[in-house]
Amino acid sequence: MVAVINAEGLILGRLCTHVAKRLRNGEEIVVVNAEKAIISGRRAQILEEHKMKRRIGSQMKGPFFPRTPDQMLKRSTRNMLEWKKPSGRAAYKRLKVYVGVPREFKDTKAETVENAKKPHLIRYVSLGEVSQELGSKRSVSK
Repeated sequence: MVAVINAEGLILGRLCTHVAKRLRNGEEIVVVNAEKAIISGRRAQILEEHKMKRRIGSQMKGPFFPRTPDQMLKRSTRNMLEWKKPSGRAAYKRLKVYVGVPREFKDTKAETVENAKKPHLIRYVSLGEVSQELGSKRSVSK
């Protein structure tokens, strides 16, 4: 059984911790609408932090940070797993992240994470906007 989570309007860090816990317990998880997840904070500061991550290192040696929203969410979740150990690698392989909602999950009821919601948040940036600022070649609808 696959658990489908809708990331729309959820805070990235809280969503990733919830997903990482469930992955460690052996669940298979699919996250849809990755571009609509949000990062709380000032827009300029968030964009500068992500641009700085991309400038670190070299093109040949890395570290390599993703530009697309689905890979950014997946990388954030990976950092919360022990992915250098076999159990962490197995958990990481059980995670699928999509931009938008793919055809195979259109009819399934997607759950949401109540702990990751922040209804009165004023300063935030969506993952899709960060991706566009980093120069993602994949178009992201807002």
